[in-house]
Order: sequence, then structure tokens, then C-alpha cells
Amino acid sequence: MTETIDRLAEAVKRAGLLVFARIDHAAGARDVGASLRPTELLIFGNPRGGTPLMQDSQLAGIDLPVKALAWEDEQGKVWLSYNDPHWIAERHGLGDASGAAVAAMAAGMEKVIAAAAGLAQ
Repeated sequence: MTETIDRLAEAVKRAGLLVFARIDHAAGARDVGASLRPTELLIFGNPRGGTPLMQDSQLAGIDLPVKALAWEDEQGKVWLSYNDPHWIAERHGLGDASGAAVAAMAAGMEKVIAAAAGLAQ
């Protein structure tokens, strides 16, 4: 799981995006005496991409910057999960004003997720 989130962070940086935070949920669980399979959240983006969405609907900021969760299931398989930017646009009723930014964000997410999953060329 750590390799996957490390690859994602590197892909994000190579794409010219900023890593705002990396949160280790399993470490947090350990801190309170609980157990949790490996689970880390990476928060990343670029104000050039997210600002048009928030200009369209400021409440979109609740879902920005974008995030991806790397987590290990019961069988030890690692997964990367994220909210599709088109879903974020629909959730906040974004219009044409932010359409290009949403499309670019979706394409960028696909690219960095593929790289983290080892699927990118």
C-alpha cells in the first residue's frame, strides 16, 4: 500500500500538481489503541484547476483539493479510490463556466491514478 501511495505522490508531482497533505489513517488508529488495515489519503491539486469550480459554486471547495485513498482490503489487495471530478461537478450543480476545468481535472486524475497503479506507459 505504501508503494502505491508513494507512486501516486510522485505522479502528482510529475504532473505539476501540489501535494497538500498525506494522512495515514492506520497510524491515527494506532494512536488511539485501535487497529485499521493500511489506509492513507493523499490530498492534492492545483489552484488553477480548482478555483474555476469554486468560482462557479463556492461550496465545491468542500470537495477540493481532490483526494485519493489508498487502502488494503481483507485479502491484502491494495485499492485506490477517489471521487470523479464529474461527480463533484454534478454534486455542486456546476455549469458550463467550469466545464473545461472539470474535464481537465478528470483527465489528470485518470493519468495520475493509472501511474500509481502501474498502468501508465
